[in-house]
Amino acid sequence: MDTPAQTPPSGLVVTDLSKEYPTPSAPITILREVSFNLPPGDSLVIMGPSGSGKSTLLYILGGLEIPTSGSVLINGVDPFHLHADDLAAFRNQCVGFIFQDHHLLPQCSALENVLIPTMAIRRTSDDTSTAVARAHHLLGRVGLSNRLTHRPSELSGGERQRVAIARALIMDPPVILADEPTGNLDQHAATDVADLLLDLQREEKATLILVTHSAGLASRFPQRADLFDGKLCISKESAQ
Repeated sequence: MDTPAQTPPSGLVVTDLSKEYPTPSAPITILREVSFNLPPGDSLVIMGPSGSGKSTLLYILGGLEIPTSGSVLINGVDPFHLHADDLAAFRNQCVGFIFQDHHLLPQCSALENVLIPTMAIRRTSDDTSTAVARAHHLLGRVGLSNRLTHRPSELSGGERQRVAIARALIMDPPVILADEPTGNLDQHAATDVADLLLDLQREEKATLILVTHSAGLASRFPQRADLFDGKLCISKESAQ
């Protein structure tokens, strides 16, 4: 009798993740056996002092940096077992990145910036129409329906970050990684962007991990983790 095939785990599964950097004297350990699971629709905020490895952890989770040991599974796929071309395609389709600096192309409109991830794969005319329609929807959802043709220089800091959020969601990724996404914004804009990001993450049923130094922003998340001395400690909290 054949054994039924196991269904790959959905969401994000991190197991014994470690990262070291070699030096002439001894390796510097940044992460020490970090493990956690986040199912689809869950969110986690990570806090810790500067240099504690928060950004390094995000880069590894997003397939931008290779761990020394351990594994990362996104919907059952370990990106570090993929060839370079397949890894690039996986990142494009399965991970949405949002950084402190929006990284928008200055020569492109808001709509064109949102569509950039869709240009990395070959599409039919129907696919292109669907992508454009989704970009219009997302820009409307972030309150920028009247800014579609505006370039980044014509947008406020908060509006640029809203475009970056729409761009991160355009491929409908199962995982969203945000590194200090409100760090360059004033308090009012930061609150608006944070609320919007959490609302969209829940609507899209994506897994969200956000790194921040802001205790106010962290208080909005149902789960918080603190990274210190390479170790990640997760505590359950109620969002306020």
